[in-house]
Amino acid sequence: MISTLEKEITFRFLKARKKDGFLNIISIFSFIGISLGVAVLIIVMSVMNGFRTELVNKIVGFNAHVTVSSHEKSIDFKNKNLDLISENLILSNSSEAIIIREQNSKGILLRGYLEKDFSKLKLINNENFYGKNKKLNKDYISIGRELSFSLDLEIGDNVTIMSSSGVETIIGKLPKQKTFTVISIFESGLVEFDNNVIFLNLKTLEDFSNLSETDRNLEIYLKNPQDIEKQKKIIQNIFPNDLIYTWADMNKSLFSALKVERNVMFIILSLIIIVAAFNIISGLTILVKNKTKDIAILKSIGVLNNSIIKIFFLVGIIIGTTATFFGILVGITFSYYVENIREFISSTFDLTLFPEEIYFLSTMPSEINISSIILISICSILVTIVVSIFPAMKASKLDPVKSLKYE
Repeated sequence: MISTLEKEITFRFLKARKKDGFLNIISIFSFIGISLGVAVLIIVMSVMNGFRTELVNKIVGFNAHVTVSSHEKSIDFKNKNLDLISENLILSNSSEAIIIREQNSKGILLRGYLEKDFSKLKLINNENFYGKNKKLNKDYISIGRELSFSLDLEIGDNVTIMSSSGVETIIGKLPKQKTFTVISIFESGLVEFDNNVIFLNLKTLEDFSNLSETDRNLEIYLKNPQDIEKQKKIIQNIFPNDLIYTWADMNKSLFSALKVERNVMFIILSLIIIVAAFNIISGLTILVKNKTKDIAILKSIGVLNNSIIKIFFLVGIIIGTTATFFGILVGITFSYYVENIREFISSTFDLTLFPEEIYFLSTMPSEINISSIILISICSILVTIVVSIFPAMKASKLDPVKSLKYE
């Protein structure tokens, strides 16, 4: 327990006085350093959490949760267990091709869906889908917004697509070419997808690319996509002889890199807090030196060594704890308005702080995670506790007789 005397002396030592000028500067720098370290950690963790969440949402919005691929026979997906865990079951097929528009050409991925299945895609039902018709009829295609910009295409324009498969002629094998009409434009939020993928009718794709029904994939959209590995095992039991992969498998290296980067950033930025916390040692050591006479008097009137330890320990803890909470406040505020701040800096200084082509996203995401904030706070306060112990112990070991000898 902390006595009233200990509290009074602690708050008295915390009050700034003119003769303690240098000590006050060290205390201020300690406070600012810890606050800055905590705030920066929260901001970076929030942005990285937000980036991961946005990336997952956009990848899942564009790709199926689980894909079943069979190259030997058509997939039979009439199964009660599959119906229990799935929200939608959609057949698809894909191939590579080249799109030609006047003097421009580009390699693309063709992805085919049945007319009735295309409208079930989450990507097609969001607010960034342009076009009245959500069905893929024969000889019509749906293209990404980025591709429409790069090839100057609008709804109703015609384009030529050259297939990777060929057709036999009297002069040899020539690649197939076919003219398609743009019926709609989609936007997934991922530049790579929007610039490289085209949707078209499944049967048209199979005729155009010489594919068969046995080449089709089954795209499974789950009711609960959170525990993807558990759901994958269930589906593996349903299709034991087929290749099964999830959106996480397709992007494993990307999310592994994000996780490593997040952990490394946490360790590096934690050093800011540690360096700032060591200023508390300097401040408390100087405080002990300046208060040698006061400590000696306290000991002379019967104040115990434990009380002296508590007093100086509390001084360090109060500085560290208040700095931590102030840093949390700054960090949460900055994280909440990070996109507004980015826009302001970009417009004021004409800088590109978050380029789409690098980060795949058009806005800077932020997700404030309570568990991350608690972890950062605990680490900051623990460091403060550790660095406050040594000066407090040193203060308790002062000899009152020697201290008052020349007073």
